[in-house]
Amino acid sequence: MRNGNWPDYTARPYVCGAIGAADPARLDVLRAAGPPVGEVHRTPGAALYASGPLAPYAGSAVAGPADAPAGGGTGGGARFAWGERRPDGAGPWLTVAETFETPGLIDEPEAVTLHTGAFGLVDVYYLSDGDAVYFAGHIEPLLALARRPLEINWDAWAAILKLTYPLLEDTPYREVRRLPGATALVWSRWTRTFAVDRRAPRWVREEPFDRGVTGGDIVALLHEALKPFDDRPVLVPVSGGYDSRLLASVAVARRMDVESWTTSPDDGLDNDLDFARHVTAALGVPHRVVPQDAGAYPDEARWTARRLEYLTSHHAWYAPFAREVHRAGRPVVDGLAGGPLMKNFLITADAVGAGSSADRRAALLAALATGDPHIPVLSERAAAFVDDRVATAFGQATSMLRGHRSELPLSVLHTRTARGIARSPVNLVGPEVTPVFPFLHPDFFDAALSVPVARKEGGRFYREILRAANPRVAALPSTNAALPHRRVPLRSAGPAARAWGHRMLRQAATVPGLLSAPMLEVVAAGPDALAAFGSWNSRFWLRGLVLFGSWLTDYQDVLGDRTPPWAAEG
Repeated sequence: MRNGNWPDYTARPYVCGAIGAADPARLDVLRAAGPPVGEVHRTPGAALYASGPLAPYAGSAVAGPADAPAGGGTGGGARFAWGERRPDGAGPWLTVAETFETPGLIDEPEAVTLHTGAFGLVDVYYLSDGDAVYFAGHIEPLLALARRPLEINWDAWAAILKLTYPLLEDTPYREVRRLPGATALVWSRWTRTFAVDRRAPRWVREEPFDRGVTGGDIVALLHEALKPFDDRPVLVPVSGGYDSRLLASVAVARRMDVESWTTSPDDGLDNDLDFARHVTAALGVPHRVVPQDAGAYPDEARWTARRLEYLTSHHAWYAPFAREVHRAGRPVVDGLAGGPLMKNFLITADAVGAGSSADRRAALLAALATGDPHIPVLSERAAAFVDDRVATAFGQATSMLRGHRSELPLSVLHTRTARGIARSPVNLVGPEVTPVFPFLHPDFFDAALSVPVARKEGGRFYREILRAANPRVAALPSTNAALPHRRVPLRSAGPAARAWGHRMLRQAATVPGLLSAPMLEVVAAGPDALAAFGSWNSRFWLRGLVLFGSWLTDYQDVLGDRTPPWAAEG
């Protein structure tokens, strides 16, 4: 990491290594460039290093899908996984990926397989070099192997600006790629060649049908999902919404040792603070509000950006909360995926009623993308490039879901949830603390996905679930309903944030043809001109550009030509 401040790998290990004919000297460079690691496994064709103990999991044969992928059979060999959940038996790599949401390495006599989890929540980055592929859980160690100067990946930045996160294999650098979810790299010992094995996970292969699942059924499945943590103290952050109060209700019903914390999401409302007090009081759960300091926002935004390796403009508000969580050490029960699974989050009427797959995809992309700001922030040519590249990448990222009964929620889950929102629990809370995702438990996930989209419209189904879990808590005010007009100052729009943001915008303005004429006037006018970026859309565009400027600042000594494609073509 540019500031040398690596996460403390307590709950899961940092992992790096290589598959194929790796150069020992290059492996030494990779190991030295990241968190401290020790050797876990080494054979001709496979090298694996980890920051902590990493024992192989069971190697006995277990039957898997009939279409078991090459290189991931059920025979013997060494098998390793490094997600939060440990596999309890062998099987094809895809079975491990979709059951335990963990990446791993399988070293068998015929081939070596490096795979991701089915959603790819725990990142695997890689760099191809000669006859080997080097991989790591962070981008920056791989940059030590890349040829200098580094090349900017404008496709990644197009998506980060428009969607707040990249798509497909994109990272900010052309040289380093991200292995997508439900994907494996396989190196054959016989042919000494690499193959990419991308698979459809279980929920895509097996289209759900309406099983008549009730709110009570959903609550019972959540009880099962939380059962493994009955003997551990947990933290259930409670906001003002449905997901957190549901999980807190189930944890309390299980008589778990529960604490609850809340912090401001920096949305200008802070209804979360007010509503969470009522929810936790009704549940009898100890509650704490984690304060935030507007003057500290620049440092928190930089810490978040560096820790997330500039992959999303989200989560700066979460930084002080995450640091407190690290000190507490309790597993954090997180509501990841609740919105798309149970309340049609970001699934608009236009998307539901679309007459064709292309119209449905366009409507969903429009809902996921940041809308128009109060002034054009990108030049016309830059905006056209961004729109074209993001539409193309989004179509490719969701192609396997076309025509699926659950195409809309799965498209949200495989893009926004996995690439953007999951960074908060996986990369800010973890790896110091274990994030717990009850909504991704296989039985719960399948049941929730089977409920038709129409039944979830307007939150009807979710309210049924909440009443089944705790009728008293279900009746309390929620941020998922109409909100009162209580306004509080935005930390991200305060004087300290404006001064820092302006410095970063000046960096972004050095890219030829990126900013529009009105946006260049804003930059010329100074920090106070940023106060005009008060609307939701304008704030998100500003945060994306500030993130880009911060990245340019951090990596200016190793980046090559900053001329983007749309300017070069002119």
